[in-house]
Amino acid sequence: MFLVDDLLLSPIKFPLLVFKKIHEAAEDELTDKDKLTSQLRELYLLVEAGKITEEEFTKMESELLDKLEAIEEYEKDKLGEEEEDEEEDLERPEGEEGRPL
Repeated sequence: MFLVDDLLLSPIKFPLLVFKKIHEAAEDELTDKDKLTSQLRELYLLVEAGKITEEEFTKMESELLDKLEAIEEYEKDKLGEEEEDEEEDLERPEGEEGRPL
């Protein structure tokens, strides 16, 4: 029975799996703190070497710092949601999972 279900649902499950993997890859790339910190280091080196002006440095630095702040806020929100889910699981007594009263 499970084999038949898997065969019948595979046209639906496969695209969902692909989209999930794409979402995870995009999320990883957008929340890559290491990449942003290395860009900040390079930016500091460029301004010290005199290859960019102070105005350019200030503009690019603020953009990178804003992105880092957004990533930290996103991670904080995501961690808060996970903690709320764990608290809800702990509050629910055994045997009453989703059953109406």
